[in-house]
Amino acid sequence: MNRREALWSLGALAAGTTTVLAGKSSAAELSGFPAQTAQSADHLTTPVRRGGAMQVLTNETDRKTVTAVFDRLIPADDNGPSASDAGCVDFLDAQLAGDYGSGKALYLQGPLRPENEEMLMGSPQFLTSPRERYETGLKALEAYAQANDNAAFHALSPDRIDEILSGLEAGEIDLGDDVNGQAFFELMLQNAREGYLADPIYGGNKDMAGWKMIGFPGARYDYRPYIDRHNEDLGLTTVSLIPSN
Repeated sequence: MNRREALWSLGALAAGTTTVLAGKSSAAELSGFPAQTAQSADHLTTPVRRGGAMQVLTNETDRKTVTAVFDRLIPADDNGPSASDAGCVDFLDAQLAGDYGSGKALYLQGPLRPENEEMLMGSPQFLTSPRERYETGLKALEAYAQANDNAAFHALSPDRIDEILSGLEAGEIDLGDDVNGQAFFELMLQNAREGYLADPIYGGNKDMAGWKMIGFPGARYDYRPYIDRHNEDLGLTTVSLIPSN
């Protein structure tokens, strides 16, 4: 079969297929789309509303502790707003309220052998979800400040908060048997970074401040026209997935 014959046979096959489909489909279906493929409400992304009612961080002390931690991890300066001003607390609350918070994608069953997990995986194993780790970690952090500084964690000086966070990061501060202080610090740092750089639709990165700071033009449909323009300021306006609140 030569190329012309192959093209003709494909055309005949397509025509035959169309005839079969046309015979089974109504005119309304052919002019639009099958009703069963229409979008439903659960297909549509709902932007997180900043400043709205918290779903998980409902305890005021917990919320202030998170804010104090996040704003020391990413403080405001000439390059951009602080983590909380960029909506990172709203981002965290929304994430903890969803599948991430419940650990839906995590294996949370025993047996728990910390020494094996550290050796094999390079990170500790947990049988509790991120939401539960925040619940216990924030209360342990507040208890540590009350016991050692006789004050609420969020009321401590920036230097003292930095000292405590540095101690957690180095594994030098013990928050009790129920909390791995070093891993809790890493979790908070990870979530602060995510909230600062994720699309604004998820509640953080308010006004795309994080993207503007690093020069990321945003979630554009197609970058192919610029693929060969290396090390060049493209002057692109930063855009989000959809306009956020």
